Amino acid sequence: MVSAKLSAWTTPSAWALQREPSSFAPSGRWSNKDMDPVPPHKRTWSTFNYVAYWVSDAWNAAVWQLASSMLAIGLSWRQALPAIAVGHVIISIVMVLNGTIGARLHVSFPVLNRSSFGFWFSYFTVISRMVLSMFWLGIQAYTGSQCVFQMLKAIWPSIARMPNHLSPDAHITTSGIMCYFLYWLILIPLMFVSPQKIRWFFLLKAVVVPPAWIAILIWSFVKVPASQGLFGQHTHLSGSTLSYAWLSALNSALGIYSTLAVNIPDFTRYAKNERAQYIQLLVIPVAFTLVGFIGIAVTSAGIVLYGSVLWNPLTLINHWDNRPAAFFAAFTFALATLGTNISANTLSAANDMTVLFPKYINIRRGQVITAIVGPWAFVPWEIVTTAQGFLSFMNGYTVFLGPFAGIMVADYWIVHRGRIDVPSMYRPHGRYRYTYGFNWRAVATLLVAVPPNMPGLIAAVNTSVHVGEAVKIFDFAWLFGFFVSVTVYSFLSLMFPAKETFLEEAITGNEPTEDSEADSASQTRKQSVEDEVKSVV
Repeated sequence: MVSAKLSAWTTPSAWALQREPSSFAPSGRWSNKDMDPVPPHKRTWSTFNYVAYWVSDAWNAAVWQLASSMLAIGLSWRQALPAIAVGHVIISIVMVLNGTIGARLHVSFPVLNRSSFGFWFSYFTVISRMVLSMFWLGIQAYTGSQCVFQMLKAIWPSIARMPNHLSPDAHITTSGIMCYFLYWLILIPLMFVSPQKIRWFFLLKAVVVPPAWIAILIWSFVKVPASQGLFGQHTHLSGSTLSYAWLSALNSALGIYSTLAVNIPDFTRYAKNERAQYIQLLVIPVAFTLVGFIGIAVTSAGIVLYGSVLWNPLTLINHWDNRPAAFFAAFTFALATLGTNISANTLSAANDMTVLFPKYINIRRGQVITAIVGPWAFVPWEIVTTAQGFLSFMNGYTVFLGPFAGIMVADYWIVHRGRIDVPSMYRPHGRYRYTYGFNWRAVATLLVAVPPNMPGLIAAVNTSVHVGEAVKIFDFAWLFGFFVSVTVYSFLSLMFPAKETFLEEAITGNEPTEDSEADSASQTRKQSVEDEVKSVV
């Protein structure tokens, strides 16, 4: 009896999702309920929701580390803070441009991207985005494990003297692995809580984290007056070295949320209207610059107090003798990483997985898979060992995300001017099939925009490799990739247009009726054939 039940659960059919008749796709193989355009009754996100979302996301350890690591590479607060502000102004503009597409069409990024990259080539962008989400999940999880260590150390100081049985080349200790595992055990159960019920968690984060970090800021000014710490700190860089260091810092500021600049439609598709998400233009630069300022100010005080640039706030906390204060401060950072991992990482990767395996994976299952695989697959402690390594990591994946964002902006706003056929995005033989599922214009654009940054990326990963002056383009990889992609893709698409994709007006598709599943499938298959014939002609 038991073996029969176990056998039933091990068959693929047992895990197949129930077929939804509302899908635009010709079969359950291509879509599920979580991939479909959001119906009107679920478009509930208001301006307040987007403010709350970004305020919550801004208060995370990575933003603090971003700002403080700029001091570690030699910049002063006078260069670091403008880099953060300018970077987030730029990224907020791109966020709204791509976010408006989701708010108008109510379609997620993995489906939406088919209109610009082609049905099959879009899978390259989806897989890239999913892998990056898992990378970020691991980075945040490692930071969370350091929080757990500081909390345990405050309760049980002898953990700091736990014997290490791992090699120094592992870049992590036995106690570090233990704390990483404990953080992972805390993260996993949150994946099973519905988005509606998880709101209490974000409310807790909003109530606890900002006041605590402002208290740390006040502590830093009390311990070290601004005239001695923040204002007394100056850069030792000059000339072109300073210029490229500033560009690298700007690129890192762009990189920290360049992932969401690409897949922001995953969230704006729930907007009540497109105006609701315009507030991102204001809230993103303000919130992220404020948190960046806190990180810079506290790190500057740490230089005076402890004699080194403690760019990682958990390293700073490790110097505190006040155990209750250390525990609570570490707790707020742990809370911040958990919130960001849910809102920005597991949800984004889950949306991508729904497209890769729509018959078996919905958003909930995708979150669970991401939380199980992501933290362990990418050994994040190898990446964030040093400030330079942290910045190189963030610069590295902008090599691809800049061009992705540029192609999306160019395709919707310049090439097609908002006239998109939503139902055809769900059909492998629809008008967005292009050439065998590949839009060669997008392929050519990536071949122009990405290779110039590869020497710099290789040199960043392996510092023993010398690539000469080619490394300098990598210092502004996102800006280079974005603007080159906008230019090249627009030129190719307008000079060599894919005529079948140009429309007189947008086709959003009416909400599917409550017909039987068979009738719905028959109608979509018929439409798919018609679209394929049109594309051939």
